[in-house]
Amino acid sequence: MTQAAKGHVRAEVSAVTDRIVERSRASRAAYLARCERAQQDLGPLRGMSCANLAHGYAALPTDDKLKLRVEHAPNLGIVTAYNDMLSAHQPYERYPAVIREAARAVGAVAQVAGGVPAMCDGITQGNAGMELSLFSRDAIAMSTAVALSHNTFDAALMLGVCDKIVPGLLMGALQFGHLPVVFVPAGPMASGLSNKEKARVRQLYATGQIGRDALLEAECAAYHGAGTCTFYGTANSNQFLMEIMGLHMPGAAFVHPDSGLRDALTTAAAQRALALIARGREYTPLAQIVDERAVVNAMVGLLATGGSTNHTIHLVAMARAAGIVIDWNDFDRLSGVTPLLARVYPNGSADVNHFHAAGGVAYVIGQLLKAGLLHEDVNTVVGRGLARYTEEPVMTDGALRWRDGPATSGDAAVLAPASAPFSAEGGLRLMAGNLGRGVIKVSAVTSEHRVVEAPARVFDSQEALQAAFEADELNRDVVAVVRFQGPNANGMPELHRLTPALGALQDAGHKVALVTDGRMSGASGKVPAVIHVGPEALVGGPLARVRDGDVIRVDAMAGTLELVGDAGVQADFAARTPAPAPADDFADFSMGRGLFGLFRRHARIAEEGGSALDLSEADAPAIATSATSGAAVKTASAVAQ
Repeated sequence: MTQAAKGHVRAEVSAVTDRIVERSRASRAAYLARCERAQQDLGPLRGMSCANLAHGYAALPTDDKLKLRVEHAPNLGIVTAYNDMLSAHQPYERYPAVIREAARAVGAVAQVAGGVPAMCDGITQGNAGMELSLFSRDAIAMSTAVALSHNTFDAALMLGVCDKIVPGLLMGALQFGHLPVVFVPAGPMASGLSNKEKARVRQLYATGQIGRDALLEAECAAYHGAGTCTFYGTANSNQFLMEIMGLHMPGAAFVHPDSGLRDALTTAAAQRALALIARGREYTPLAQIVDERAVVNAMVGLLATGGSTNHTIHLVAMARAAGIVIDWNDFDRLSGVTPLLARVYPNGSADVNHFHAAGGVAYVIGQLLKAGLLHEDVNTVVGRGLARYTEEPVMTDGALRWRDGPATSGDAAVLAPASAPFSAEGGLRLMAGNLGRGVIKVSAVTSEHRVVEAPARVFDSQEALQAAFEADELNRDVVAVVRFQGPNANGMPELHRLTPALGALQDAGHKVALVTDGRMSGASGKVPAVIHVGPEALVGGPLARVRDGDVIRVDAMAGTLELVGDAGVQADFAARTPAPAPADDFADFSMGRGLFGLFRRHARIAEEGGSALDLSEADAPAIATSATSGAAVKTASAVAQ
């Protein structure tokens, strides 16, 4: 990269950051004032009544109880997403014991403050339970707040990995921004059946070429042990983001759960959190780490690695919880100057273990720093400056140490330098036009498939699309429109189960695209998919007026999403009465969906994070929610400056 090019990149990153700072000025100031007031006025409340303290300490071992009562030792709260159904979270079963011993070693105490729900999209994908998925993030944020509400902790550890869990934990923890907080990952499972082969088998099953037994055998070979799924979806994107935001111990993201290094990193995380408390010499609360620069770093890192589309929702919500307002224009502008440095499935054949072995997080952050794409002068849990995150942890003579990360890629097919990237632009792109605003993940879509113009086939559910595919009704060029899938409609479930069918149509030589107000998986792949389209159909968004046969152009090169036609066609489209939502679908109380009706009614649009919670001053009632009416929807274009 030439000096002139590097200067342009730095200027653009600075311009986006300045735009975010200015847009967030009032809400960020209000957030920081709340955090400062909490630190001054609240605690932790060692001065609470004796009955309060007795309840909090009752179950502790005698030595720990004495430390808190007599020595006023620091108390470390653990918020855990442990359950033994999720492979990624099963390792957390034994973490509290490791953390308690780590705390005792430095004269402190640790307690599990509470647990948060952790559901798996891989299990619920294509089923009714998936409609709880997005809003489980809000429930996790609320559960985190409940866990920390006892106000007896000097610092906290967040134990979580997967899709909605990490965003929810951070959203909740940021309500206690006066506390130091460290995120503790569990690491990926060992590599099994390759992701490419798994996708091939799924597509064979979708086209009826193999049976269910062969499909199940392949799936079990892919998902076979404890740890995170090994593709670069939302779960592993979460881990990358926590690291580049300075909320992990350096190099912690992709260390295997069963290694001695993993336990050493967990111990270090506990002791580091205790070193950052207000009574210490390095007080660094969460609010000082998650600032505008850290959020920009996260966006750049996501783009440079071809990360999950879900973070165009989750990262927005996480930022808002810190009083920071970002939108899809920010992602789009940064994507224009961020090179794609990683090829990890679905935008390559490697998995995250291969990525880690080739240089991983340390290499990517090092390259982005050299290219001028990151803010280096930021607060992290290990001190000032992001340079520590170009280091990698190792065990030497039984002790945890850090060494410089690799300066060159260990596999040029997996990691590229910023000077010769896989692509000059990032993996996500804003799409806008007369059908609304959405996002598309282009890192896994080859150039010949990035522009699709074809007649629409409209579906009001993913089941209807699958039925049409099985009936051989889609064996042609087609833009599949799947609507009534937004936050207000049915909770915005992922539609990843449609990928094998659409992939089979594309492989048959057809031009194929998906347009939806719903979500796709963080592993969105080779078929161009414009997702999160807003305003959503339920509130009268443009997709509610699309009919079978309308010609739609999806142009990921130009960033446009258009219904094609002359003035007469456009006038007819504008005059159409929006299609009604499918009857009864959204009043269904099965699988607990009725309990989430309040979330559906109050969720904001996807570009505002899709949350029903009041996360900050930015979410004050003056901002209309998309549940009010079609006329009251605050469209994404209204927030663009």
